[in-house]
Amino acid sequence: MAKVAELLDLGLSSRTVYARCKEGGPWQRLLPGVILLSNSSPSRDQLVEAAVRYAGVGAVVTGHDALRLQGIRSASTSEPPHLLLPHSRHVKGTPKLTIERTVRLPEPFWRSGFPVAPATRAALDAVRLMNKSDPVRALIAEVVQRERSTPDALCAELRVGSNRGSALPRRVMEEISAGVRSAAEAWARQLVLKSSLPEPLWNVPVFDEHGTLLGVVDAWWDEVAMAWEIDSFAFHLAPKGYRATTTRSSGLSAAGITVVHTVPQRLQQEPAQVLRELEQIYVHAQSRPRPAVWARNT
Repeated sequence: MAKVAELLDLGLSSRTVYARCKEGGPWQRLLPGVILLSNSSPSRDQLVEAAVRYAGVGAVVTGHDALRLQGIRSASTSEPPHLLLPHSRHVKGTPKLTIERTVRLPEPFWRSGFPVAPATRAALDAVRLMNKSDPVRALIAEVVQRERSTPDALCAELRVGSNRGSALPRRVMEEISAGVRSAAEAWARQLVLKSSLPEPLWNVPVFDEHGTLLGVVDAWWDEVAMAWEIDSFAFHLAPKGYRATTTRSSGLSAAGITVVHTVPQRLQQEPAQVLRELEQIYVHAQSRPRPAVWARNT
């Protein structure tokens, strides 16, 4: 990959450069003044490299690509590369690239050869441009679960950042701050908030009377020692996460905990029935002696 100016410095004429970029030629123009010296489909990293070359000095990769380069699997590869520039710099925009000038340019670090924004900033820059709740939930939840950021850090960034596009991220961050860690758990929380049930704790570790960890449950009503597990392979970060959900229940039940299992699809397809079942089981849990278990609200 090279900029046109670099090719001219090597002695090629502008006519030769652009002739080679015509349809069927050996090269292709990715962005104004940026040439891929190949006619094969560019990789995602090549698109990002072209964006950085086009934007020039001070450019920082943010948004989905910054998260992808930091190991976030739910980051999209269908959006244009997203760059931050110092507010003092002016670069002409293009539909193939999102450029934001900012007075809050983060200190980048290098990942795979690119100057990358920290995950906290990158995540908020990404979700401000998104308009659907579940993808935002998935992205933010993965950033937190993979320990690339924390709910407190994300909330702080949301407060000091631009208000543009912040309504949806604010709603999702309220869920994340409550302990929710997946889209399915967010659906479950919305359901509980419409019910007569008290709001449970979310994603808390539960211990037996000897202090042995029994597991981290999706939802927990401590007053009646009742756990609610949202059972789905798709909503866990890895297969081992699903296996852990399906195997820890025996230990919870053996300790006397009431365990309720719900597949995510029912939360949206049969919400009224799910609520009735939860409320009935909660009443039953109230009627029995509470087992000697405890939870730590982290």
